[in-house]
Amino acid sequence: MVFQPDRLIKIRENMGISKAEAARKLNMSAMGYGRYENGDRTPSYQTVCFIAQQFNTTPDYLFGITDNNTPKQIIISFSDDPELYELVCLCKEKQNFANRILEYIKLGGAFNE
Repeated sequence: MVFQPDRLIKIRENMGISKAEAARKLNMSAMGYGRYENGDRTPSYQTVCFIAQQFNTTPDYLFGITDNNTPKQIIISFSDDPELYELVCLCKEKQNFANRILEYIKLGGAFNE
């Protein structure tokens, strides 16, 4: 497995954020993040997993194992977003609740513009 800096750049650009914003999102220095993108430094596997989680992709995509950048799971932290965390917990507990929310969105609910 070899880390693919070009894929990191592509994901960041698709997110519409600068290198400095990416570094802040990852809680690292801009210089350190820049070294990953430039290929001057290879992140550890744990760091790649963290980057993938924060950038909504997969470690396999960042390592070039797959061309599919869609994650199979999303981690929701209570401390980062308590409302979303509570909503997901309710959806897990009450399947009918999740189905009703999905139907509302599909029918042009509040989230559709």
